[in-house]
Amino acid sequence: MAKEKKQTPLMQQYNTIKAKYPGALLLFRVGDFYETFGEDAVKAAKILGIVLTKRGNGSESETALAGFPHHSLETYLPKLVRAGQRVAICDQLEDPKQTKTIVKRGVTELVTPGVSYNENIVQQKVNNYLASIYFDKLTVGISFLDISTGEFLVAQGSINYIDKLLQGFKPTEIILGKKQFKEFVAHFGSAYYTYTLEEWPYTGDYANECLLKHFEVNSMKGFGIDRMPIGMVAAGVALHYLNETEHRNLQHISNISRIEEDRYMWLDRFTVRNLELIGSSNEQATTLSEVLDDTASPMGARLLKRWIIMPLKEEKAIQERLQVVEYFYQEQELRDELIREIKQVGDLERLISKIGLLKANPREVTQLKRALYAVERLKELTSKPSSESLQIIAEQLNPCLIIRDKMEKTLQAEPSIAINKGNVIADGVDVDLDKLRRVAFGGKDYLLEIQKRESELTGIPSLKIAFNNVFGYYLEVTNTHKDKVPESWIRKQTLVNAERYITEELKEYEEQILGAEEKIQVIEQRIYAGLLSDIAEYIKPIQLNAQLIAKLDVLLNFAVIAQKNFYVKPSINQGKIIDIKGGRHPVIEKNLPIGQDYITNDTYLDPEGQQIIIITGPNMAGKSALLRQTGLIVLMAQIGSFVPAKEANLGVVDKIFTRVGASDNITSGESTFMVEMNETASIMNNISDRSLILLDEIGRGTSTYDGISIAWAIAEYLHNHPASRAKTLFATHYHELNELCTSLPRVKNFNVSVKEVGNKVIFLRKLVPGGSEHSFGIHVARMAGMPPRLIARASEILKRLEQERTGGEKIKDSMRKIQKQAYQLQMFSIDDPVLEKIRDMLNNLDVNSLTPVEALMKLDEIQRVLKN
Repeated sequence: MAKEKKQTPLMQQYNTIKAKYPGALLLFRVGDFYETFGEDAVKAAKILGIVLTKRGNGSESETALAGFPHHSLETYLPKLVRAGQRVAICDQLEDPKQTKTIVKRGVTELVTPGVSYNENIVQQKVNNYLASIYFDKLTVGISFLDISTGEFLVAQGSINYIDKLLQGFKPTEIILGKKQFKEFVAHFGSAYYTYTLEEWPYTGDYANECLLKHFEVNSMKGFGIDRMPIGMVAAGVALHYLNETEHRNLQHISNISRIEEDRYMWLDRFTVRNLELIGSSNEQATTLSEVLDDTASPMGARLLKRWIIMPLKEEKAIQERLQVVEYFYQEQELRDELIREIKQVGDLERLISKIGLLKANPREVTQLKRALYAVERLKELTSKPSSESLQIIAEQLNPCLIIRDKMEKTLQAEPSIAINKGNVIADGVDVDLDKLRRVAFGGKDYLLEIQKRESELTGIPSLKIAFNNVFGYYLEVTNTHKDKVPESWIRKQTLVNAERYITEELKEYEEQILGAEEKIQVIEQRIYAGLLSDIAEYIKPIQLNAQLIAKLDVLLNFAVIAQKNFYVKPSINQGKIIDIKGGRHPVIEKNLPIGQDYITNDTYLDPEGQQIIIITGPNMAGKSALLRQTGLIVLMAQIGSFVPAKEANLGVVDKIFTRVGASDNITSGESTFMVEMNETASIMNNISDRSLILLDEIGRGTSTYDGISIAWAIAEYLHNHPASRAKTLFATHYHELNELCTSLPRVKNFNVSVKEVGNKVIFLRKLVPGGSEHSFGIHVARMAGMPPRLIARASEILKRLEQERTGGEKIKDSMRKIQKQAYQLQMFSIDDPVLEKIRDMLNNLDVNSLTPVEALMKLDEIQRVLKN
């Protein structure tokens, strides 16, 4: 039988605590260090780049060890969490001086990717959402909670709706029941950071009771979420999870709101991704949110992202935003003054959340005080304008004068960053504190008084007072004057030239001064805790201030961006026509080389006359950009922004669907074509009368005739739909689709024009009526650097195809003729091994499934055979 390892009391305590948090990396406070042991130490050393050593070297209890100074926690904690670790912080819960046994320890906080408020972990301009998901048959409940801001949102709906929300809100962590994990991965993939919980919090009324207890109510009706039972389960479990991660001071989570699906434009997950609204699979790409973000505060930046993924579809609400933006566009002086004040506010949302969590340091409280002064000024500035929307904001802004004045009187002007450093509470707040400070910090004057008095009483002119660690404060007398020393003085030390004495008065003073600093710290901490508690009473009004200022910030930002980028106010109406004159792509135009102007284009879509536009033209001519810019202009208008155009008259759109570019999902076992068909099927099954559909190169993932057939059928389906005439831009390289306009009256042909100069093609990027006959793919291949001989052969094949492709003759027959000609190559004898190899290669070709690029590659392969 193996001998059990002996454990020290410290390691026994460590293992007991570690067992309670099996999935977390435990930072164990030992004196001035946070230590990690065993596997945790190996992980920490690798992630943090710190030394891995051993505890109890050579003994039976030898174990891996890695640690860092406790004051470096702010540096190392973010690195661990960003590496995907759940980190349990175990602190000493009592003063080691006060106990003779092992110090009591316990986990004070469990930090996970989705449960953090540390500014070094959470990004300033981005929410840090914890998502909680619960599956119930065909309905899924979801909640999004940001502990750093107090935002708490809930929704429920279909798999597609939840998928769209996950794409838009981008949670950093998702929690769900263990038994539902497989279902989650099947629907939403494995790219998210997830953590599974036991099933019991999802059963019975437990989750609902968590909500009722937290908000101290008898029903959730007042929050408008009582008809979302599945969503409420997800929300209740989120609160349970916060409690499990040792976060119990949650008074800043003072509200919960439902995400009102009916209020917002539908953007499916493909559209959010394809239009690159807030993120992109291409690391170098600029997103729409980056182009539109010139906000003055982090909370404004976070709200802007939410507006972008949730555009409005109520005309009145859109008009209200546009009117305020127009007002700020015209009133530049007021706009600049408001922006200056908002910059003074800082991140009020996260500041007040730290107060609720009881984690705010003195300097953060001072910043809160400054923010409330800025709120007062903002209230004054917004109450003057004639704008009704601004006056509503002014009425709701609350500078919280009583608590602001209390902060002013209680705290020093520039307090220490940590309460235990002292110098936080102002003079005049507490009589005992002032007295102790005079003792602790006015000591020199007091000692000089004693020295002067005793020197005069004894007649010892050279008398001096000093201090050492052995017997504290003392009086030093030179041998010349030692006969003048009073009997009440106690001799402590004899030197060569002098003697040292102590007195009762000095001993009393010493006891006072040594105890004063500890007493000062206790009093300061008590007063500071009381101040935090008083501020916490104002969490709700300060959170409302933060929401109002964030909204004001985004609208001011829209005015700044509009002026900087030459945007115009769109005209929004209840009609169904989209009429954009001189439209530009907001992102591409910002990335053009200096001096190059963006080529503008007009877009006109009308369900009655020009419902579907088929756009042909060569690759690289700008078809995709035109599709995206139309979608982005409509979206920008419906978030309340001005738009990049000369003029835009837009009927409200309720859904934007996109199928833009190839989006392979091969890692999930799906081909490009399968993904393309899934996305397109989602569009066809969800269209409405106010939808805008942007289709790019549908069907190119399969054989030519399959592709043309599918694209043709899609256009017909959209045109002939009995209930909805969805406005559609359809970019394609299948020129055969130009024939649709002869049989479908609301289909119109346009092409992105090019100019041929000799063998070169100049892309004009201008949309003009009529179809295009050429794809100019060979010109693009030449620009990409394909070998000249390959290009020459491709040109020859294209020429023959175009000559032979008359009437209804099929491309397949033409390719067969070209193959037949290849068999009859005259430059080799019939038994030439090279010719036989080429013949076999051609015989093995499946013309039906061959794409143009594959044909070019096959020609290149044949050419290499000829060269060899």
